[in-house]
Amino acid sequence: MLKTIPALAALGIAAALVVPTVGYAQETASARVSYADLNLATDSGQQTLVRRMSYTADQLCGVGKWKALGLVQEAGNCSKDAMANAQPAYELAVAAARHGTVIVGGAAALIITAR
Repeated sequence: MLKTIPALAALGIAAALVVPTVGYAQETASARVSYADLNLATDSGQQTLVRRMSYTADQLCGVGKWKALGLVQEAGNCSKDAMANAQPAYELAVAAARHGTVIVGGAAALIITAR
């Protein structure tokens, strides 16, 4: 009986430490941005893809939507982070296009992820 009291106390402390972490867990959202119709070997194709990526990142992060003043900058930062995270995939797609690598059908897309 006396041994169970410290065990229950330890369990209670552990639960108190875990609950706040679960409450702060961030949800992620993602969207597919196709470039199947673009020629990424050209500047105009690249610019069009960047605009599509930026629009998608803004939509996922809620940029331009009504929100409390303090959340406006957070939405902007979210969009910038989403674009930065997608940059390596963008660069690979452009490099593949410049080297004549063919991507067939719906596989020609990037995934934009926001938190």
